[in-house]
Amino acid sequence: MSTTSAPPTLQDVTDAFEELYPPSWAASWDAVGLVAGDPAQAVRRILFAVDPVAEVVDEAVEWGAQLIVTHHPLLLRGVTSVAATTPKGRLVHRLIREGVALYTAHTNADTADPGVSDALAAAVGLAGPLAPLDPDPADPAGRRGIGRIGRLPEPMALEDFAAQAAAGLPGTAGGVRVAGDPKRTVRTVAVSGGAGDSLLDAARAAGVDAYLTSDLRHHPASEFAQHGGPALLDVAHWAGEWPWLADGAERLAGALGSRGATVETRVSTTVTDAWSQAF
Repeated sequence: MSTTSAPPTLQDVTDAFEELYPPSWAASWDAVGLVAGDPAQAVRRILFAVDPVAEVVDEAVEWGAQLIVTHHPLLLRGVTSVAATTPKGRLVHRLIREGVALYTAHTNADTADPGVSDALAAAVGLAGPLAPLDPDPADPAGRRGIGRIGRLPEPMALEDFAAQAAAGLPGTAGGVRVAGDPKRTVRTVAVSGGAGDSLLDAARAAGVDAYLTSDLRHHPASEFAQHGGPALLDVAHWAGEWPWLADGAERLAGALGSRGATVETRVSTTVTDAWSQAF
């Protein structure tokens, strides 16, 4: 006679997840952790996504998930009401009504080792070992700051690396934007998931051949190029962070499995990039 073990509670899941990505690692301005959900509720299915938007909640409900883990926060700035008179308020009401919990891991997942930039590096074809782009000697074990530096297995032209990066990341309307001589040889590459223009100086100081990130602004990128820095590759914010979802899901399932708990995880393929078309 076989027996089926009880599914973990939401508290069990968040406890395991926070050992991997401690909330204390998040930036002071960030909002991470449990957003909605009863810690005592059972969790059998977990959907991982970049953005907590209505389409992702639709996917979770259709699949029968009890928990959504997103990279981006729903309530990053302080609020005094979650009335269903705003898009975010309606989302909170629907989550509660459907019995779907929401948990966010943002800058604590960015700085983890492995974290968001490690997954991005793998997706665009960099070989390990990876070095931190902005090392912090105070970082504890399991944490290495935002950004990574890696090498390509074989040198290639910038245009070929751009094509390889585009093939390794989910497609978006904006694709991969490139600044630099397309024939330039690329061997070493720095990457940073999410908005990464704050690390332009670090990429230049590291002496890499190219820097791949998201949300680069016109003036900093223009000035960077004029001063002989690395080539720049700008990918969609959503696409650059999406590769981490599979890693986060695998690590969480493994952590729960070591505790004797089993969950089913799924990575959302819903494209939630802000830009849907380009002409």
